[in-house]
Amino acid sequence: MVSEAPQDNIDDEKLARQKEIEDWLPITSSRNAKWWYSAFHNVTAMVGAGVLGLPYAMSQLGWGPGVAVMILSWIITLYTLWQMVEMHEMVPGKRFDRYHELGQHAFGEKLGLYIVVPQQLIVEIGVCIVYMVTGGKSLKKFHELVCEDCKSIKLTYFIMIFASVHFVLSHLPNFNSISGVSLAAAVMSLSYSTIAWAASASKGVQEDVQYGYKAKSTAGTVFNFFSGLGDVAFAYAGHNVVLEIQATIPSTPEKPSKGPMWRGVVVAYIVVALCYFPVAMVGYYIFGNGVEDNILMSLKKPAWLIATANIFVVIHVIGSYQIYAMPVFDMMETLLVKKLNFRPTTILRFCVRNFYVAATMFLGMTFPFFGGLLAFFGGFAFAPTTYFLPCIIWLAIYKPRKYSLSWWANWVCIVFGLFLMVLSPIGGLRTIVIQAKDYKFYS
Repeated sequence: MVSEAPQDNIDDEKLARQKEIEDWLPITSSRNAKWWYSAFHNVTAMVGAGVLGLPYAMSQLGWGPGVAVMILSWIITLYTLWQMVEMHEMVPGKRFDRYHELGQHAFGEKLGLYIVVPQQLIVEIGVCIVYMVTGGKSLKKFHELVCEDCKSIKLTYFIMIFASVHFVLSHLPNFNSISGVSLAAAVMSLSYSTIAWAASASKGVQEDVQYGYKAKSTAGTVFNFFSGLGDVAFAYAGHNVVLEIQATIPSTPEKPSKGPMWRGVVVAYIVVALCYFPVAMVGYYIFGNGVEDNILMSLKKPAWLIATANIFVVIHVIGSYQIYAMPVFDMMETLLVKKLNFRPTTILRFCVRNFYVAATMFLGMTFPFFGGLLAFFGGFAFAPTTYFLPCIIWLAIYKPRKYSLSWWANWVCIVFGLFLMVLSPIGGLRTIVIQAKDYKFYS
């Protein structure tokens, strides 16, 4: 009998250590979020600076296909988002706090990790790098507009200035602690979207506006069409952080977290529609196929308004960066603490997060033509995690009847998602090839 006591102690110690780790990790440490937290986290994650590229995507797709793809994407991604929210607590008493935990439940321990984690990391790290560049570019634009006679400063330095904010903000421990940053970001995304379409509308339709395809050759038109698809696919990519956001909402058997979470998602999606559709339609209607790939660049005047919009973009991108970085911090810290048995301390967190911010900053400075890279990578990773991975998991777990409504809905999403995944990298790759030939490092 005597030998059993130490074993119990060891088990208790193990549990205590696990609890200590859970309470320290960014995603599971605080579970007292309100439903509106999920609304603005989702808006911040979803409405990227990609919204400003939508009129350009429309010009590559044309009126009919453009409107169709926009609406289809909105519906499909809302449906897959609903699936994620439902699946968060489908096993009673257990919560899938991270995307890969859901993947492991559906595909098995090993395979689930291999399927989900690489895609999720490509998306999250990719977004962080792109936002470094976007933040830097918007700051540069602001500087040029406000002070026209100043000496022009390299983009590299603006990216460093932008990164300096994150060296401070990334030390906020978890999702709830960044909810203030996130709220500001969500308000900003609505503001600059409104500025973009309202300023376009007030300009009135340009004199020699054309709505045809811009490319001279058929091949060019087709490639542009693909890359337009890629742009739209990116605009709807908030699914990588959805379970992680839901993990912060409290849950009891009587009141599961999916209620408040879904309410937040619906509000977020209404805001997304208010940002995306007016910008895409009005921007394309006013400028036609002559629209720039960032609509704010097409609106030269009034300078003060465009400068304001650029600062709004910067503030929004700051919040967005944090939301996408949080799951990566969580993975890195989990790896260090659980697999490599580091102690969960503040110093460890300080080193890990500073390293990550520095790495994304460096990559952003090295490859500022990252937009094209995004269409390329995004097709590989954005389309699956957003459009069809949730559907495959749903089919694997719930096994709906063949040819039933649920079965059809999921297969339609999977086919549409695969279509995006195959086509948009083709367009993106061509963009990179075209841009890379006049590119200088650290220019």
